[in-house]
Amino acid sequence: MTATTTPGRRAGMLTWALRLAGAVLLAVMGWLHLDLWLDGYRNIDVIGPAFMLNAIAGLGLAVLLLVVPHRWLWAVAALGALTALGTLAGLLLSTTVGLFGFVETTAAPLWWESFWVELAAVVVLAVLAVATRPRHR
Repeated sequence: MTATTTPGRRAGMLTWALRLAGAVLLAVMGWLHLDLWLDGYRNIDVIGPAFMLNAIAGLGLAVLLLVVPHRWLWAVAALGALTALGTLAGLLLSTTVGLFGFVETTAAPLWWESFWVELAAVVVLAVLAVATRPRHR
């Protein structure tokens, strides 16, 4: 077995792949919300400010996920997963029962893109958080 194919090296490469995928998904989630905010969602009470906060959180967490030291990676990944999960829950609530008096439809711009990006972010970041959590012996 060569040094480039050791189990530790493969695990490190997988961690970086998950880290990068998670950062991209969070950035896309933030960009989608910023785009919708600019497209008029900013004028909706409560929802508008929430979209801007989501854009900031998504983009900020994406950067943080790439620069945080490995010992804190699990925490940032968990925070990102929870943020994406909360965003996904908001999307589903707004589409089914309404959220803060706002009712969305799956025909809305970027609805399906948001759904798939947020779902993928939850999965990728949850896997990353579990895989990098501290292990106590």
